[in-house]
Amino acid sequence: MQIEKLRGKGLDQLFEAILSLKDVEECYRFFDDLCTINEIQSLSQRLEVARMLREGKTYHKIETETGASTATISRVKRCLNYGNDTYEMVLERIQKEK
Repeated sequence: MQIEKLRGKGLDQLFEAILSLKDVEECYRFFDDLCTINEIQSLSQRLEVARMLREGKTYHKIETETGASTATISRVKRCLNYGNDTYEMVLERIQKEK
């Protein structure tokens, strides 16, 4: 598990801050202050790529619709296949909320 390499007080503080957010509006405001627009868009793009991969979309279709590079698509696919199963977890959770 690569997460062990990440652990530390700074990241704990970041994750606690994210968990303290109460709604989508607070998330927009916090991430607007915390990240650049490109960083936010990259995170959003990866989640969308994961959703599309789960649905069986082709790399070409994903690349065309999201603008993601094949390297990004491959990385997300690797996480889906060999990662911590969190893409699956969050995608299932947000799907149930809709």
